[in-house]
Amino acid sequence: MAQLIVVLDATIITIALPYAQRDLHISDASRQWALTAYTLIFGGLLLLGGRLADYLGRRRMFLIGLAGFAVTSAFAGLAWNTASFFAGRAMQGLFAAMLAPAALALIAVTFTDHRDRARAFAVYAAVSGGGAAIGLIAGGALTEYLSWRWTLLVNTPIALVAAVGALFLVVHDRPVVTQRGYDLAGAVTVTAGLVSLVYAFTRAEEVGWGAASTIGLFVAAAVLLVAFVAIEATVSNPLLPLRIPGEINRGGAYLVSLIVPIPMFAMFMFLSFYFQNTLGHKPLDAGLLFLPFPVTLIITAGAASSLLPRVGPRPLMLTGTALAAVALVLLAQLDSDSTWAANVLPSEILMALGMGLVFVAMQSVGLHRIDHRDAGVGSALLNTTQQIGGSVGLALLSTIVASALAHHHGSRMTVNPSTGQPVPVDPAAFKAASIASYDVAFYWGAGFMTLALIVSAVTIRMSRHDLNAAGENPAGEALAV
Repeated sequence: MAQLIVVLDATIITIALPYAQRDLHISDASRQWALTAYTLIFGGLLLLGGRLADYLGRRRMFLIGLAGFAVTSAFAGLAWNTASFFAGRAMQGLFAAMLAPAALALIAVTFTDHRDRARAFAVYAAVSGGGAAIGLIAGGALTEYLSWRWTLLVNTPIALVAAVGALFLVVHDRPVVTQRGYDLAGAVTVTAGLVSLVYAFTRAEEVGWGAASTIGLFVAAAVLLVAFVAIEATVSNPLLPLRIPGEINRGGAYLVSLIVPIPMFAMFMFLSFYFQNTLGHKPLDAGLLFLPFPVTLIITAGAASSLLPRVGPRPLMLTGTALAAVALVLLAQLDSDSTWAANVLPSEILMALGMGLVFVAMQSVGLHRIDHRDAGVGSALLNTTQQIGGSVGLALLSTIVASALAHHHGSRMTVNPSTGQPVPVDPAAFKAASIASYDVAFYWGAGFMTLALIVSAVTIRMSRHDLNAAGENPAGEALAV
């Protein structure tokens, strides 16, 4: 249940975002913070959350994470303006970073028999894979029949039920203390650096790429991230031991894990706006239009698990990124006459086929020959890079979309004299301008997916014999992340 709400919250707000944007008067340039505020803080603090669970006890951190997630979900759902909404989403990410590593660790220590553990991780993986689909559909249903606020408020009763279950069913565990002290300097610098980077992209649309504030934010982000690397190279208990991403295959897998979510998160966001604002679908219908993606993804991932030992990870990653790039190029052909069945559905299926191949191979390579002591942080790094990649990508592509729309001749606005609200001068031209701006984002997404293909070709050198070698993954249960 805990894993469900953590995964679900990354997508459930997607369908509801147009309604939240209208009610809270959120600007187009900053609307991506509804997703970014959650995923950025979640990803930035995930490694520290895992270390805290080892030091303070997994059950304790699990209960703290659930309680905090319940409270902050209610806060975000009852937000009264833009600032309170984004603050609530950020606090959700904070407690999700405590909750997710503790949940996975508790499963590992509770189920000691290898058959029971395999079944437990199969359930965990199924919840993780299905969470995105549940989020999109539940988000649509709650928005249509209740309110967009319930896409966040629904987490509170689920978290409370999970907490009651944890009190009675989860056994007490002792902290696993391997070394004293936390890498607080590393956690602060990496989180502040990534927040500065994302805000720099958002600020660029508001004041321009050459503005002093924009340049200052990019410089601050670079300084903070360089400082993070320097800290990790010198401290005795680093948040991220550099030996983990230092091996070329693992480093390549983490880099692909960082790049791939950029077009994926953007695809969900801009297709959501396209379905509702352009095609006029209701929220629940818009959620159901996404359903072929997760269904195809889950089926493909199962097939990829059988293919991986036979062909190795490199062919799967090359094929998957190529299919995804083609899917995004097809999406970039959308126009005013496009339909879901003819123009969107084939791209959804192609994208899901590609991502199913990439995810299975990427996770396997990311944990290739990792020492037992590093298995947890290696698994967390895969999750972290995906969250951060999605956050930075949404900020960048949202800025590009807003700029493309502003420069399109059909985007001219006037003020409705009866309501005082801005309205398009020519609604048909504005619809075409909106679709054209989404097409720009999809072309950029295809470029990022091509970059992931190049990275895979250069860095992934493992053969199927290397992957199947005995002892290649002494902590294989962490692969479930």
